Amino acid sequence: MLTTLTSLRTNWNDLDWREDATCRDLDPDLFFPIGVTGGAVDQIEHAKSFCRACPSLEQCLEFAITTNQEYGVWGGTTEDERRILRREWRAKIRRDRIAS
Repeated sequence: MLTTLTSLRTNWNDLDWREDATCRDLDPDLFFPIGVTGGAVDQIEHAKSFCRACPSLEQCLEFAITTNQEYGVWGGTTEDERRILRREWRAKIRRDRIAS
């Protein structure tokens, strides 16, 4: 997934990706579990299963990372997974700036 993230692409800003999102007609509560243990583990996996089949997965993930969405399942990732990706993404941007 990280390979699709660049330095602030604009395709996530196009709202069309939201119209095509699989989650559009689902209960948003599914994507915002309370906690990360117990029943929330199953809820997170259930939410991710919709993300995996979503045509907007990459745009959603990029939106979540570039706008610092701290809660919920976005682009098939949890908060902790996005923190790692965001850290790697920012490091890549720094490396690219140094290299250029």
